[in-house]
Order: sequence, then structure tokens, then C-alpha cells
Amino acid sequence: MKKKVISTVLCAAMVASMFAGCGNKAANNSTADNSAAESSDAAATTEAGDTAAETEAASASGDAIANLIASTDGTVDIQLWCSELEAYQNVMKELTDKFKEQYSDVDFNITIGAVSEADAKDKILEDIDAAADVFVFADDQVNDLVNAGALQEVAATYTYDPKETNSEATVAAATKDGKLYAYPLTASNGYFLYYDSNIFSEEDVASWENLTAKAEEAGTKVGMNVADGWYLYGFFSGAGCELSMNEDNSNNCDWNSETGLAVAQSIENITSSPAFVSVQDQDAITMLNDGTLGAYVSGTWNTGSFEAKYGDGYAACKLPTFDVNGTATQMGSYAGYKFVGVNSHAKNVGWSMLLAEYLTNEESQLAIGNATSEGPANTVAAAQIDSPALAALAAQSEFADQQVVGNNYWDPAKALGQNLVDGATDLQAVLDDAVAGITQPVAE
Repeated sequence: MKKKVISTVLCAAMVASMFAGCGNKAANNSTADNSAAESSDAAATTEAGDTAAETEAASASGDAIANLIASTDGTVDIQLWCSELEAYQNVMKELTDKFKEQYSDVDFNITIGAVSEADAKDKILEDIDAAADVFVFADDQVNDLVNAGALQEVAATYTYDPKETNSEATVAAATKDGKLYAYPLTASNGYFLYYDSNIFSEEDVASWENLTAKAEEAGTKVGMNVADGWYLYGFFSGAGCELSMNEDNSNNCDWNSETGLAVAQSIENITSSPAFVSVQDQDAITMLNDGTLGAYVSGTWNTGSFEAKYGDGYAACKLPTFDVNGTATQMGSYAGYKFVGVNSHAKNVGWSMLLAEYLTNEESQLAIGNATSEGPANTVAAAQIDSPALAALAAQSEFADQQVVGNNYWDPAKALGQNLVDGATDLQAVLDDAVAGITQPVAE
């Protein structure tokens, strides 16, 4: 499969570093390239020249889009994949309609498919040529997608530089070997504690011990999905235990250490409370609607449900502390991001990149954030959203790590979490089994 790239003239006119290209009829026209270079050289000598250079750069961006339009014949087909959630589907339809209106000189056929960002990588790697031209995906998929040659490098831009407008953490997560491979979209794929402030005080939610005690007293339930490696990680990482990934996607893990054993005992102490439930989101929302769930660890995707049910008591905060050998220990967590990527085998790479750029600009990120309750990666857009959930996520971010872990982690971690919820008696044995599974070599 041959990797497609944007035409030489198109890239030369963009405000960014240049990369080579072929296959576009505009590639034979070097006027924009020469003009931009000459203007830039002449402008570099005086203060007035500096202003001229800035003006020329802005003009170059416009020229890039004009060249793209001029070099387009017939209908431009672009397939977009994003979350199956109704809010995502609706806001992406609105944004792609606006994109088509903005570039009304071109006949677009933009179709929107429903593929969860969590499943994007697997779906794309089934057949890169048949996959979507533009897609939303989770940050932990960058390495595999780049290694498979599925992502078009963001080596040039049309209207803004993603490295300058988005948070440093999201840009770093979208970068591999010094090259940016995706457009940051959200910075809110993490977890924190929702709670009803009519039941719990700020002191109650500060620790799991206080939280479960108050829940028992109030006759309500609190919880999280302990039998899930994504959430379970927060306990062990908070206590300083190690989980890391090697170059071959195998893992290092020391959770069966003395500290890990103390963490496991703490988890069993918490989950043994009659007020604690270890449930997945779907069951948690059922309990919430039944009025039996007073606090729960989850993410921004459930903001609407908790806000509607808790009403004037709706509140959110960073994760509680938990007792480890008599010491109050802050829970850690995973911090995740969502990106928009462009398939390196897209039928219309130039237009696909411009669409991806449009969907992740400040205005679009704000629209997506307001529609989905997720936090924008764009720093200006993020500052415009007032949300208790996002404030809680920001408070938790100090203790959060980017999710970088090999696939052998998930099943053993899930089993470990379930064993702890079930009250395993031989904690060292279940920890040893889990670590053996987590650190097993990657099959070739």
C-alpha cells in the first residue's frame, strides 16, 4: 500500500514545516512556493519586514487552501468515524455541515460512521485502505497506528498550529519520535468522584474511609468499578507501585511487592463495606436513577446523568485518599486524551487534513465540549467551559498518568480487581498471579 501525501505546492504554502508530496495536479505549479520564499527572505531584514513576513505567512495559509480548491475535480468523498454516542454524532454532523458551507465551492460527500474511539485502532488495522479517512481515537493507540503506517503526519497546517493552541500534555501524547501524528481534541478522558452534596460533605469525600462510613450511616451506596484495570491502577499508582510498558509492548509491574500487598489489603477493606459497590457504568446509572447511589467514580461521559439526578446537590471532586499502613494516600488515575487522526491512505489527504484541523480548532472543540461535557484540549476553549466535573478532573490531573501499557495488562488486572472485591484470603498469591500475567512476554 502506497502512502499518499499532500502536493508539494500545497505543503510549501502552508504555515508549517514542509514535507514532500506527489499525485496532485497542483504539484506542477511552483509560483506560490517561490513567491512565499522570496517575500520571506526580503522581510527578514527590518522591523517592517517582520510585519510583512507575518502578513505573508497568513497569505500563504490562504493560498494553500486556494490551491487545494483549485486542484480539486469532482466530488470529494470523506468518511469520518467518531463515537456512537448521540451527542457526538449530532455535533459532528453540525460541524461537518459548517465545514461544507465554508468551502461551498467544493462538492463534498462526508459520511459519518459510528466507531468508538476505544475501538478505532482495531477497526482501522483490519484494513487501512478501507478504513475512514478521518477518525477519532484514544491516545493509547498512537504508537500502534504510527508503527502500522496508518496515520498521516501533521507536518503542515492550513489555519492554525495544533502545537501552539492545545495543552502541552495532549501535544506530547500525539507525538512520536518528535513528529506530530494527530490533532488533539479532548483532554478529559480520566476519572474522578461524583457525589451528592446533600448527603456528603467535602470532609466525607476526602477519603474512602470517611466516604464509606458516611454512606453506611446515610443508607446509600458508593463505589467504582474495581474489577477494571483502568480504575484499579489508581490505587497502586497512588501508593507508588510501578506499571510501565517496554518497547516490545510487554509490561513491568511490581504490584506483588510489600507496598502492593498493603494496597491490596486497603482495597479489600474499602470494598468490604456494606455501602460499597463495584459495578460498571451501566449498572451504576441504573442505581443512580433508582436513588440508591450517592457517590461514584466515573468520567465526564456520565456528567449529564449525575447532574440531572443529584440536582442542587450535584458535585464532583478529585479521587479520595485511602489508608495504606496507617498513611492517608492519594489515589492516582489514568489521564487520557482523544485525538483526530487522518488515514495516510485517505482518498483525499489534503481535504481530510483540513477537515481534521477544522474539527479540532478552538470553535469546534468548544462546540464538542458543550455537547458532550468533555474537556477541550484547546486551552482557550477549555477556559470557557464552567463544569464541576472538569474542575474535579483538573484537580485529579496532578496525580494522573498517561495510559501507556501493553495489552497483557488488562485481563490479569481485571481478575485481580475481582479477586479483591470477592475478599481473597491469600493476597500475596493473587498478586503474584496477576503480576505473572501482566508481565508475561508478548507473543510474536
